[in-house]
Amino acid sequence: MGRKTPFVTASQLEDIASRFPTPFYLYDEKGIRKTAQSVLDAFSWNPGFREYFAVKACPNPAIIQILLDMGFGLDVSSECELIMAERMGVSGERIMFSSNDTPLEEFAHAARLGATVNLDDITHIDSYQEAVGSFPEVMSMRLNPGEFPFANGIFGKPAEAKFGMTMDQMLEATRRLMSLGVKRFGIHALLASNTVTDDYYPTLARTLFAAARRLNDELGAKVAFVNLSGGVGIDYRPEERPNDIFKIAEGVRRAYEEELVPAGMGDVAIFTEMGRFITGPYGALVTRVIHEKHIYHDYLGVDACAADLMRPMLYGAYHHITVMGREDEPCDHTYDVTGALCENSDRLANDRALPECHPGDLLYVHDVGAHGHCMGYNYNGRLRHAELLLEPDGDVRLIRRAETPSDYFATLDVLEGWDVPVEAGASKPKTARP
Repeated sequence: MGRKTPFVTASQLEDIASRFPTPFYLYDEKGIRKTAQSVLDAFSWNPGFREYFAVKACPNPAIIQILLDMGFGLDVSSECELIMAERMGVSGERIMFSSNDTPLEEFAHAARLGATVNLDDITHIDSYQEAVGSFPEVMSMRLNPGEFPFANGIFGKPAEAKFGMTMDQMLEATRRLMSLGVKRFGIHALLASNTVTDDYYPTLARTLFAAARRLNDELGAKVAFVNLSGGVGIDYRPEERPNDIFKIAEGVRRAYEEELVPAGMGDVAIFTEMGRFITGPYGALVTRVIHEKHIYHDYLGVDACAADLMRPMLYGAYHHITVMGREDEPCDHTYDVTGALCENSDRLANDRALPECHPGDLLYVHDVGAHGHCMGYNYNGRLRHAELLLEPDGDVRLIRRAETPSDYFATLDVLEGWDVPVEAGASKPKTARP
């Protein structure tokens, strides 16, 4: 089995934990920048290439600003994500609005910002017209081909997914949009999630390039871009081989030259909307063991829970765990790593081989930089915790404070007068370290 290495040392992390109470999320700016640059370099063969970072993966402005500074756009899918983009000064073609079951006011907001709107369904043409009135020169459409060779437990088969329109519907939608004044088109698809293979994007590209040729050949529609969306995954398990973004991009390039260039469509831009691949490996959930329990299983009770990281509960997802300071000790004990929710499924790991652990040990939960903190919730009155950024010079910056009881009660108007001190619950007794 392979081995995963934290991006901080045990002594660094103990120092950070002495200043910021556990649990917390910690992100590695250096790693994020390195991977982001590799994406730009890999697709540099396409002059129009742009990566639209999937905001839903890690919606923290400090992280997003790093990527904006590198020339990324933003893939947004909700009102609040539109507001975040707007407040960060992002507008126009740097926003790709890819939503589904979209309220009219969100179409209107996206139009006000000049975002490129990606229609999920043919009926959304009428919705957009009702919300906005007129159509821009550029519109995108999401395709669901029904059959596709990649699927997993996170997403499932495209024919069973709620996203996108059929090819026949896309042809009809293009006809209608051309009659409404749209001049240029984008084609998009969301067909898989967290693929750990270099073949997903190239295979998807051929599917979308074929659709682009049909719009061009049958309708004379000008296809300006093909958006491969996300789906490029990361190696959550130590034994997995990580994706090679350069091989992926080269596979897309070959498909482009074989499918589009001979059709006279060599000016089509390639877009991507990666989130997990960009930030996933560069986030850690740092939590401390606060209890041991030995009944029919051996349990490690930690101060984080599924409210901090729900992927294991939701998908049965695997996140590797390093016991800091014990990296070289044998993993000769088997534990269930659990939190404090009143749910038996509140587990960060089941039957996990780890070194012998005791209260006070610091655990580093790997690969939570995407779809981690942002999927948190407040069940059992549990509060979401802080996010920290490890900067390239080694400094650590608080980029989202931990929630307090005041935050939890803030929306309960019936409790007017319940003045909960901000400090209440913000600190907790420290467990003695061995």
